[in-house]
Amino acid sequence: MIIYGSSLSPYVRKVLAFAAEKGIDLELQGTGMPNYLPEYLEASPFRKMPALRDGDYTLADSSAIIHYLEAKHPEPALIPAEPRARGKVIWFDEFSDTIFTACGAKMFFNRIVAPRFLGREGDLAAADTAEREELPPILDYLERVVPEAGGYLVGNSITLADISVASPFANLAHLDCKLDPGRHGRVRAWVNSILSRPSFAPWVEREMAMLAKEPA
Repeated sequence: MIIYGSSLSPYVRKVLAFAAEKGIDLELQGTGMPNYLPEYLEASPFRKMPALRDGDYTLADSSAIIHYLEAKHPEPALIPAEPRARGKVIWFDEFSDTIFTACGAKMFFNRIVAPRFLGREGDLAAADTAEREELPPILDYLERVVPEAGGYLVGNSITLADISVASPFANLAHLDCKLDPGRHGRVRAWVNSILSRPSFAPWVEREMAMLAKEPA
């Protein structure tokens, strides 16, 4: 199976980590941006990243891809069947996609993607506003709900909830956005425990090496 995109995207990284936790082998390929590859556009006609190709089957959007992978490879289950647990997992995935990642994207795009990869100035005011006004309530919420390091958001084993919520934190690390140990110490410990897993760590290390080579 092929995944189109860049692991610098929290959505792509989420799919890569999800597949790794299941033992699914995915081949990561770029989209060809700005001259998009025809095979990528076939898989994602609206240029949503990531996109999947599995033989003659194509699919776009990280959540859609994850549900496809879960159905095709049900073990180990990363989306629980029990109704309350499943509801919580889906909530955390939605929270991460639409609230947390949306906030982090304003920071990451304007401070890194625009100047380093698109050759244009980012909206630093928008990035600063997101970090100052949007991010703290998100971290405060997570400080209330995350478990102690070594625990999981839903149940006694890793699920999509942990994978989805942890993924955007790698982008915050790339921005050198440090968590206050006094205010968000539980979050910091939990994030470190998830991002250090073999499903995440190699991708984050590659991203750090790549960004170190890019001119600031």
